[in-house]
Amino acid sequence: MKIVVVGGTGTIGRRLAAKLHEHGHRVITAGRTSGDVRVDLTSPESIETMYQQVGAIDAVVSAAAHGPMDDFTTLSRPELIDNMQGKLFGQVDLVLIGQDHVADGASFTLTSGVFADQAWPGVTGGAMISGALHAFVLSAAVELPRTMRINAVSPTMISDSVETFSEYFPGMRPVSMDSLLTDYLSCIHGEQTGEIIRAYG
Repeated sequence: MKIVVVGGTGTIGRRLAAKLHEHGHRVITAGRTSGDVRVDLTSPESIETMYQQVGAIDAVVSAAAHGPMDDFTTLSRPELIDNMQGKLFGQVDLVLIGQDHVADGASFTLTSGVFADQAWPGVTGGAMISGALHAFVLSAAVELPRTMRINAVSPTMISDSVETFSEYFPGMRPVSMDSLLTDYLSCIHGEQTGEIIRAYG
């Protein structure tokens, strides 16, 4: 298969790209400042350009970067909207724009997160984004044309990032990278659609 991994040089994306290469797929990495092609998820025009550059593809995976922490006592509508531009609207645009470019039967795999289901301080924006992504996946699964599929992987803290994030989420059990990659591969290689894979360790 010909697969685009958005965020393909990040913590998850680079490991996933390598695993997909091992499975014999042709992998194109995309990112704002690195990768085989450039894409800015906050810009629909940039997403359209990316699809025009890569041509018809069989799978799109978004391993988008995590959003910022927030302070609920000062949290504002502009801050929430700014947080949503890439992680939410950008991933949604990958599907809405991509449906006109990908091959018949292609799949989309988005990345949400544990805060859709588990409340933690400092992540209200991230929780809203992940919850909205879950709702979008459920709806898009019954709307996508040409037998396309869509799923989301919703990871908790990843074992590779424990040193960076454990101080913010004390007691949160991490998920191993190997287990997480298996979840992404199941979305790409499987036949399911409209599923939220909760990789919560």
